Amino acid sequence: MTEVKRQYDASGRRDKARQRRRDVVVAAKDLFEANGFQATTITAVAKRAGVSAEGIYKGFGTKAALAKAVFDFVIAGDDEPVPMAERPESHAIQAEPDVRRKLALYVDGLALRQERSARVQILIRDGRHHDETLRETWQTLMDERLVGMTMFGRHLVDSGQLRDGITVEEVADVLWTYIAVELYELLVLHRGWSLERYAAWIARAITDALC
Repeated sequence: MTEVKRQYDASGRRDKARQRRRDVVVAAKDLFEANGFQATTITAVAKRAGVSAEGIYKGFGTKAALAKAVFDFVIAGDDEPVPMAERPESHAIQAEPDVRRKLALYVDGLALRQERSARVQILIRDGRHHDETLRETWQTLMDERLVGMTMFGRHLVDSGQLRDGITVEEVADVLWTYIAVELYELLVLHRGWSLERYAAWIARAITDALC
């Protein structure tokens, strides 16, 4: 009976710790988007989240690391510990036999991820010019994007349905470029395109480049 109680208590502590972390990430997201990275202090995030500043430093290390955690949260849309490659959306893309449909499915998900994450990506990208701690964070985002697009590119090449002679490296570079936040920023945030129009254009451009 005592052992069961210990397991229950441990589970409860983990749930509370996860909730506190989520509260911090959401508070940081709101403040970053409202006030910018530099103007947002850890103290302000702690106050909004109802935790101590010391606890944030202990859990995340630096404000730049907190910004990366915010990005990971908004790109996924939740804080579930499941990699993007192992989520149902990715499984559906992998299972789809037609490469053009694969790309359409991918871009549908991309559009929603951009809608959730664009402002955070831009904040990190632009903030690196004024705060050196964000340079490594932005480079990490770029590197992770290329790794993901290389994996996806290899999957597309293995389908045997892309144009003759195209390499995994070229496919990865095309994908890496077209999914950049800059295109969403220009077309949706600046030119006022709808999310649907943006997604349709991206899907058509990628398909034309690869197929």
